[in-house]
Amino acid sequence: MGLRHAVLAALLEGDASGYQLAKRFDVSVANFWSATPQQLYRELDQLEQADLVRGHVVEQQRRPNKRVFSLTSAGRAELHAFTARQTKPTAMRDDLVVKLQAVDAGDVEAVHRAMSARLDQARDKLAGYERLREELLDGRDEDEYLREADRVGPYLTLMGGRAYEEANICWAEAVLKVLESRKRRPKE
Repeated sequence: MGLRHAVLAALLEGDASGYQLAKRFDVSVANFWSATPQQLYRELDQLEQADLVRGHVVEQQRRPNKRVFSLTSAGRAELHAFTARQTKPTAMRDDLVVKLQAVDAGDVEAVHRAMSARLDQARDKLAGYERLREELLDGRDEDEYLREADRVGPYLTLMGGRAYEEANICWAEAVLKVLESRKRRPKE
């Protein structure tokens, strides 16, 4: 998968300018794909050249004009074809995991700090996901939302993001416990 499909999927939420799309990525798409605004603008240009999105200028008062993008029928067809393709398993590439692998020959305190920071990040992301969940549910329970919502994709990806951060929290807490016990171990 590339940024192309993440942008097309984000446009399912509705037409958006590059700026709005970047904000949309921060709020909902970031739990499974990240991109800088520059990457998004480049990708929008390529998608427009491929006729997968269509851009048009919206004139604004007291602000510069903006380009707003919408999915074309070819863009929807590309998403349809993408969802039908076989999914490849992801591979983990995480420098903190390499540091843990080497902790016995490394700086235990530095690795402990890095893991503590990871724990804080995971808790912060989970809290953000919980706020987004409440916003999506809008007073409904999960079963009601999933039964009545026009689109369930954003909620399903949110569930994945929440599970990922919950697993990160559990893992980080266990690692920190082990590192703490190793620090208290008598030196030989």
